Amino acid sequence: MADLTRVESFQYPSGHFAHLSDNQQAQLDEFKRICQEQGYYTPASADGATQASDDDETLLRFLRARRFVPSEAFKQFKDTEDWRREHGINDLFLDIEVDEFEATRKLYPQWLGRRDKRGIPVYLFEVAPLNSKNIASYEKELKNAKTTSPKVATKNLRLFALYESLTRFVLPLCSNVERNHPETPISQSNNIVDISGVGLKQFWNLKNHMQDASTLATAHYPETLDRIFIIGAPAFFPTVWGWIKRWFDPITVSKIFILSPANVLPTLTQYIDIDNIPKQYGGNLDFEWGQMPNLEPEIDAAFKWENPNVQNGKNTLPIGPIAWEKGADGSLKAVAVGHENGKRRHTTVFTIPHPVNAASSSKPIVNTPIAEQELALTTAGTYTQPADSEVPNPDTLSPPSASDSTTPSSTPKPDQTDLPIRGGTSETRFEQQTHTHAAGQLAEGTPHAAVNDHGYGDKTVTMEPGTVGQAPKDVSIAPATEEPAAPGYLDQAKSLAASATATVTAAAGSAAGAVTGLVGGGAGQVEEKDEDTKPQKSEEEEAMDRAIDGRGTADVEGFLRERTATGKQ
Repeated sequence: MADLTRVESFQYPSGHFAHLSDNQQAQLDEFKRICQEQGYYTPASADGATQASDDDETLLRFLRARRFVPSEAFKQFKDTEDWRREHGINDLFLDIEVDEFEATRKLYPQWLGRRDKRGIPVYLFEVAPLNSKNIASYEKELKNAKTTSPKVATKNLRLFALYESLTRFVLPLCSNVERNHPETPISQSNNIVDISGVGLKQFWNLKNHMQDASTLATAHYPETLDRIFIIGAPAFFPTVWGWIKRWFDPITVSKIFILSPANVLPTLTQYIDIDNIPKQYGGNLDFEWGQMPNLEPEIDAAFKWENPNVQNGKNTLPIGPIAWEKGADGSLKAVAVGHENGKRRHTTVFTIPHPVNAASSSKPIVNTPIAEQELALTTAGTYTQPADSEVPNPDTLSPPSASDSTTPSSTPKPDQTDLPIRGGTSETRFEQQTHTHAAGQLAEGTPHAAVNDHGYGDKTVTMEPGTVGQAPKDVSIAPATEEPAAPGYLDQAKSLAASATATVTAAAGSAAGAVTGLVGGGAGQVEEKDEDTKPQKSEEEEAMDRAIDGRGTADVEGFLRERTATGKQ
């Protein structure tokens, strides 16, 4: 059996700035050296006049994400820096349209204006309002966006701006107000994810929407997620949990709590003061989804307001991006940026006259260990998660056919999970075509042309309706018989001439017989004709035959019309 080794904790503030072990500090120094050699890091000047290109806590985020392996951390850091330059991320945050930023903010986690007991910001993400109607309206509005790029989709640009707001405004704000360990910057966020009343179909439709955010965070904003509390998990959640785990790195997955209705408040109050928990989860905070932050009193007291936004009688932040500027006296100024009504805005919202992080940064930093009792509240939510099971990759699954109705979280799980497939349903749609003329068309026809992509992973397949939802039926068709071709004008003329000849001959024969009978005195004696003898045509008939034979096919119709008009037969 292998020897057990002690694993260093990354729980805040352990593994963060000013609280590193000797090994972690050595790896940070090595990481800086590699980045500097490769041209991706510039250290601060010796006299302190110039700051480093990236602070230590930012570099530590990449190291923690790669288990303090400098070479691996550099790969991700390099990719992120290249990505930021390629897409102009720094300027994007300053130039984005305010209305576009606000429209996107309402579709993703929103800061409550509150922090947990460690001083880390708390975000809320309500999934139910993100229905197909709201998502479709947002997608339609993207076509008229003013903030665009030829290199990346517009919706991704807006998502980048939201993450920039987290790392460049909210996290520095929380780092510069009173809290425990003011020497250690805040670099993470908590998230309460409410999926109450969300049906399987809606969850499926939002799969790509949520996966985009998690993928971006994992790739370019590592270690910005701390605890994630999932509330209102429906009965089908163990199924989708298999998808969700693939969206995050293992460290983040270990910090996800899936809470039952009975342990929502007890669990949240372990980490968050009850005054900072929304009322719908048993706390005292007035906050509705879509509102601007309801700032906690300690944060509000640190501000000197200049141009606040007022919400429910209290000062709060304006919509749109907000950036920080440093004052000559060491203060921090929050400035509303972005474009509004075609103009670039630059309005001071508030200042922090005495930022606590600035005061602590002026002192020499010595790494200090964290007391064991402070680390007692673990961030690992392993025991609140569904057991691991063999779940297929969501990209290979078909969209659920269930309606958009909600699934109660209290719905009991059936004892039997493998039910027999019913006949005459869409489950047997391929077999239903076996005995029909559509055999094989559904399975081997044109599947790509028949797929309708409704966005967000919602796809349907157009199927031949006569074989769906019905039992096999006899649709055999009797083979069609070939009809003879219609006669042409020449054939019609010859047929008419033959008919006229027969009529004339019959009339002449009758008259001759009558005359012979009268002359011979025997009315009843009629000379029998030899059946093989052909009747002789009159000169008029022979002349008409010669006239018909002498004309071309195109003239026959005119000839017949002329004969009819003059009354000749």
